[in-house]
Amino acid sequence: MAVLALWAIGTPDGLFAEAGSGEETYEWNLPPGVPAPRLPPDAVMTEATVELGRHLFYDMRLSGNGTQSCASCHVQELAFTDGRARGLGSTGEQHARSPMSLVNVAYRDALTWANPTLRTLEKHVLVPMLGIHPVELGMAGHEERIYSTLAADPMYQALFANAFPGAAHHVNREQIVIALAAFQRSIVSFDSPFDRYRFYGDTTALDPSARRGMQLFFSSRTNCGGCHMAHNVPHLGINLDGGSKHSASRDDESEVFLFHNTGLYALDEPFSYPEDNLGLYEHTGILRDIGKFRIPTLRNIAVTAPYMHDGSIATLDEVLDHYIAGGRAPNSQQSEFLVPLELSARDRDDLIAFLHSLTDEKLLADPRWSDPWR
Repeated sequence: MAVLALWAIGTPDGLFAEAGSGEETYEWNLPPGVPAPRLPPDAVMTEATVELGRHLFYDMRLSGNGTQSCASCHVQELAFTDGRARGLGSTGEQHARSPMSLVNVAYRDALTWANPTLRTLEKHVLVPMLGIHPVELGMAGHEERIYSTLAADPMYQALFANAFPGAAHHVNREQIVIALAAFQRSIVSFDSPFDRYRFYGDTTALDPSARRGMQLFFSSRTNCGGCHMAHNVPHLGINLDGGSKHSASRDDESEVFLFHNTGLYALDEPFSYPEDNLGLYEHTGILRDIGKFRIPTLRNIAVTAPYMHDGSIATLDEVLDHYIAGGRAPNSQQSEFLVPLELSARDRDDLIAFLHSLTDEKLLADPRWSDPWR
């Protein structure tokens, strides 16, 4: 059980933990030892805001042309991804990157593939709503019409009143942002076989192959956990994404290990990656940041194909091929942690078994996060 020690968090057991400085009356129902997410000061996390956010998340009226909702790109059965290599906006515009999973997004401290400045859901929600490069929901220029339409719906009249009692005006941008952020924060996943083994001590939750794969994943032979557990700060890897913040995190913990160049391309220097998709470099202008993208969560990874920021790897087997080779196209900006690996056929099978053990089947159909309009 050495791996469990790696994940020790040291917070009180229980189903509810106070988190953040925002308004919170929400019960997270987390396993013992898992702290609640850290809320930003402007967050409102109540059952009423979550329920309002669920309706808005699935409502196609929240797009400029009425053809898409948030759920169009974040499908519950696919762990809130969409199965596309690259996203598709409401106007048919193909995006440069694939939609990231929203599972445990409340714990993520950098929310997109390559923008290090988007750190709260309240700020990020505005991007799909109003962004034009690329267009996602395409609400820009249509806000007043959309808000008026929602305000005329008796169901929304009740939902907004419950979520924001005493407010002078209902159905505005601020309230919609708060509600959508609350719903997305509510999507937490800690009931995979791996979680049952890790948090509840259920030794039967993982079969022998998955247990061997788990040990190999966190070993120095592969160093998979070196990135997905947060380098030298293991407890930040609660989401298997290299760095997550929660109510027990220290403010001084490093955030520099979140972005990596994983050797997908080796084009002509200095731009080893396609010029329209240069990763972190687009925000920093630093050459060593070319091709660096956010480490994604591995939770539910078996249902979120295709893989990588551009969906250029189709299967988990091919992902293993990529890392065993030390990158598909090694380049000078590539992470120093990518080195060729020597793995047997059984090692490969065991790693795949472990990755499948990260699927939370209940999450994929839980009515708390399902479409309320069906």
